Amino acid sequence: MEEKKASLLQTVSRIISDFFNPLVSLFIYFVYFSIQNYTFKEAFTHFLPILLITILPVISWIIWNVKTGRYTNIDVSNRVQRKSLYIFIAVCIVSYIIFNFIRNGFIDFVMLFILILLFALQFSNLYIKSSMHTAFNVFVATLFFAFDVEIGFVWLAIAVLVGITRVILKRHTVKEVFMGAGIAFLVSFIYLYCNNKYQRNDLPTEVPVETTIN
Repeated sequence: MEEKKASLLQTVSRIISDFFNPLVSLFIYFVYFSIQNYTFKEAFTHFLPILLITILPVISWIIWNVKTGRYTNIDVSNRVQRKSLYIFIAVCIVSYIIFNFIRNGFIDFVMLFILILLFALQFSNLYIKSSMHTAFNVFVATLFFAFDVEIGFVWLAIAVLVGITRVILKRHTVKEVFMGAGIAFLVSFIYLYCNNKYQRNDLPTEVPVETTIN
C-alpha cells in the first residue's frame, strides 16, 4: 500500500515538475502579458520573436542533446552538462535583446533580468546545482506580481510546489532548491525595485515605448 502511495506521489510530482518547467512557465507569462497589454496583432508581433529566437531554439537544443546522449535527461539535471545549456540559453537571450533593440529602439527589461538570473544560476552552478525550476518559477511569479498581484501570489505558490516536487523526484536536494529560490528572490527584488523606479520617474518601459513607436 505504501509503495502504491509513493508511486502515485512520484507520478503527480513528475507531472507538476514537467509542466511547470522554466520554458513553459515563461511561455505562459509572455502569452498572458501580450494578450493583456496588446491588441491581437501587436501581441502576435511582440511574442513571435521571443518564441522564434529564444523558446523554440532552447527546446530544440535540449531535445537534440538528449537524443545524441550529451544530456542525460530533459531536465538537464547533471551539473556538468548544464554548463553548455546555460551558454546556449544566454546566446539566445542576448540575440533577442539585440534584435529587439535594433527593431524597437529599447532594451527588453524582462529579458535583461532573465539573463541576469541565468548568469547568477550559472555562477552558483560552479559550487552547487541550484534548482532552475524553482528559480525561474519564483521569477515568473515576480513578473506576474509586477502587473497582477493575485496571479503573482498564485504563481509563487506554484513555485513552492515545484520546489517540493524537485526534492521528491530527487532531482535536487532541499539545499539546492533553497539556493535556487534565494537567487531568484534576490534578482526579483532588484527587478521590482528597478521597475518601480522607472515607473515613478516616468521613464520608458516596455509597454509605453512600444506604444509610442507604433
